[in-house]
Amino acid sequence: MEKNKIELDPLIELLQTAKPELLINLIVELTLLRPDVRRECFDYLKKHITLTTAQKSRSEGEIVLALWGELYSDLEELDERGGGDYDTEDDVAERLQEIRRILKKSAVDEEARLELLDEVLPFIESGNGGMDDLLYDLAYATCCSGDDWRNLAFELEALNKDWPTDHARRIYRKLGDRAKYLELRQKKLKYAADYHDLVTFYWDEGSRKEALAIAEEGMKRGEGRMDQLRTFLSDRALEDGNREQYLAFQFAQVSDQLTLETYNTFKTICTPEEWAFFEPKIVERLDTSWLLERLKIRMEREEYEEALAILLKGKYSSDASDSGAELQAAKQLEQRFPEQILTYYLSGLGNLNSNAQRKEYTRQAGVMVKVRSMLVDVIKDEARWNSFAGKVKGDNLRKPAFQEEFGRVIAGWEELVVV
Repeated sequence: MEKNKIELDPLIELLQTAKPELLINLIVELTLLRPDVRRECFDYLKKHITLTTAQKSRSEGEIVLALWGELYSDLEELDERGGGDYDTEDDVAERLQEIRRILKKSAVDEEARLELLDEVLPFIESGNGGMDDLLYDLAYATCCSGDDWRNLAFELEALNKDWPTDHARRIYRKLGDRAKYLELRQKKLKYAADYHDLVTFYWDEGSRKEALAIAEEGMKRGEGRMDQLRTFLSDRALEDGNREQYLAFQFAQVSDQLTLETYNTFKTICTPEEWAFFEPKIVERLDTSWLLERLKIRMEREEYEEALAILLKGKYSSDASDSGAELQAAKQLEQRFPEQILTYYLSGLGNLNSNAQRKEYTRQAGVMVKVRSMLVDVIKDEARWNSFAGKVKGDNLRKPAFQEEFGRVIAGWEELVVV
């Protein structure tokens, strides 16, 4: 605001005549129900007056609480409704992250941190607002000392719910509270990941015997993915020089997650004699792997007829990429199985006679390039191409966008005679 306008502002004139006590009362009343105004006051005063260490700490705390006040109603609504629109969720997430950043970089006073934690815990307990990770991060950011962490673990444990208790257990482990960690861990030993957590605890403290025993128990009783436990036991077998056991665990791991990468990794660690033993067993399990991984492994093994069968069993995906495994395999199989690969490419054209958006015409034109290459360059039958493409062109003469996209990438499209 220009100087002459400031001097003429009636508000400025009244403020200049008011006593300090009256101005203080005015600001307090303005900020009572406006946390955003309260925060702006603290930000302004921090920049323009010299604060003691205690005042700085308290000011940061008030800014944090004001920010929380600004987002509270939106967070409460998200919690009540089980989520909300993207704009609201993004705004709440951004403010939660801002509070966390302040807590991490500033010396916020203990009273404000504890008050904020009390505000956050009910939303953690509910877990209905879709902000779980951010709320846990915020709760963690309120902790500055071992006592703070212990208090947080106690509060989370008191909620008596699985996810908060999991966090409490991790905190007790971080604090080195062996008794509390084991107490909570023993209450939940269901999944293989639970057993692996206990295994690494014993291993980290040097209790090898207990770690191995728990790992073996987890392999027998644990539910879910076993890869972490297998890796642990595999590493121990390798350390102990027990190659037979090591390979058995590695084979089980590969069989459970059969991909081209795991296939090649396992082949690499085997001697030729060992690979000769395990290779047939892996091939037997190929049908249990994902179709795409199966295709990649068959191509790696140069089993082209089997790879072709897999390729034709699937569909030419509308979002297939030239760098993707399917089209890379098709390209390699063109010379060996020209008619079959031509059929595969034709299936990717979709319905050429229906109206579509330009981006679909662009995609279809890219597939048509492959069809032309097969007929002209591989099968060497240009007349067949001219007949097929001429009919496609004629059927779509009233689609200028179609003609533009096909003419842009297909050689000789403009000169094609309509059939």
